[in-house]
Amino acid sequence: MDNLAFGWEEWVALPDLGLPAIKVKVDTGARTSALHAHDIETFGSAAKPKVRFNVHPIAGRDDIVITCSAPLVDRREVTSSNGESEQRYVIETKLEVGGQSWPIEVTLTNRAGLTSRMLLGRQALNDHITISATERRLQPDLSYDVYHSAAVRKTAPKRALRIAVLSREDNYSTRRLVQTGEERGHTVEVIDTTRCYMAINAMAPEVHYDGKRLPRYDAVIPRIGASITPYGTAVIRQFETIGTYCVNGSAGITASRDKLHAHQVLASKKIGMPTTAFAASPKDTSNLMGLVGTAPLIVKLLESTQGKGVVLAETKKAAESVIDAFRGLKANFLVQDFVKEAAGEDIRCLVIAGKVVAAMKRTGADGDFRSNLHRGGSAKVVRISKEERDTALRAARAFGLGKAGVDLLRSESGPKVLEVNSSPGFEGIEKATGKDIVGKLYDEIEARVKPQPVRKRKAS
Repeated sequence: MDNLAFGWEEWVALPDLGLPAIKVKVDTGARTSALHAHDIETFGSAAKPKVRFNVHPIAGRDDIVITCSAPLVDRREVTSSNGESEQRYVIETKLEVGGQSWPIEVTLTNRAGLTSRMLLGRQALNDHITISATERRLQPDLSYDVYHSAAVRKTAPKRALRIAVLSREDNYSTRRLVQTGEERGHTVEVIDTTRCYMAINAMAPEVHYDGKRLPRYDAVIPRIGASITPYGTAVIRQFETIGTYCVNGSAGITASRDKLHAHQVLASKKIGMPTTAFAASPKDTSNLMGLVGTAPLIVKLLESTQGKGVVLAETKKAAESVIDAFRGLKANFLVQDFVKEAAGEDIRCLVIAGKVVAAMKRTGADGDFRSNLHRGGSAKVVRISKEERDTALRAARAFGLGKAGVDLLRSESGPKVLEVNSSPGFEGIEKATGKDIVGKLYDEIEARVKPQPVRKRKAS
């Protein structure tokens, strides 16, 4: 390496941590280097522990936060210049300065009261460095402007993420989320939604689990069962309050799960769907049926999932009987036009981050108009039209869902949205299409957790 001259203050970069510009104080009196960090938490396996932490690279700008993660090298006691001892986590990272780079050990500590965000100790100063203690910034200047531009996202390294999957089931979808995440070097923790409880206050809203505060996650993937929608969405709202990226937000899940609300959302966006009618207790059942059209009709419980509580009434008489029976049970239901030309088939489009990443045609079991795979239906890959693709994207966007299964019927008047599912399963569509859907979801999560540029403050 070429010789470098350092003053008592220099600009450096820590590219492996996503810190392209940071001012350091060079202190040969200190053995160990120290980086200002907060919200420091360990994660990962005992054999390969990692540490996640936040850095404010610019003094006095707490609104600029870079989240970092790195393998944990050690935990050691460090005595500061004022004689105070502290247990600190130690990481190894690359130091970049003057066109050269080399690995250094860094301890993580809160330096909030200090102007320099980092202290460079003598361990980090290789033999090719000479120190001129009376001068400063002998190496090329960098700029904090990088944190106000798109470059902060472009230079962000791929890092190990800590991800929570909200799920109560050990099924294919949950296992795939864990397996794929861990193959990418992330730590994926499955959290039983019903065992979460919340501390709700203005200063520090928290989510607790099994007697402990849950750690800070980079992302939350909700897989909440229909039976616990109200409580599950309350837990997601709490993560949203904290500022955690949730693949699907609480409002979108709530709206999509309520079939009546969902149809109203679709209608408000002028998205095609089968003609639908709803009433709490009409005096005349035929009035309700007349709003939809002639038999055959679909009568659907509002709480139905996976095709349960969905009845095809072939005649007007049968429709009246089903409606009267549901009303006798005090059940909420809607009545829908039956799209005959769909012939027991529908299209499931899987939308991730505003793109249809896969589509399959589902066909009902013999004699069953419902095409749900849970009910013995079959699936195969299908090519969808531009109109069908656009309809699926508009439907997912209407609910603000980052991940959605949009079910379409092919009708003579164009695609009709049957349902927007906020927790679509991956098994059927991955097997039918041969695509790595979960991998595409992780692509989106990794892109979303990169730092965002922050606006400069106007000079006062």
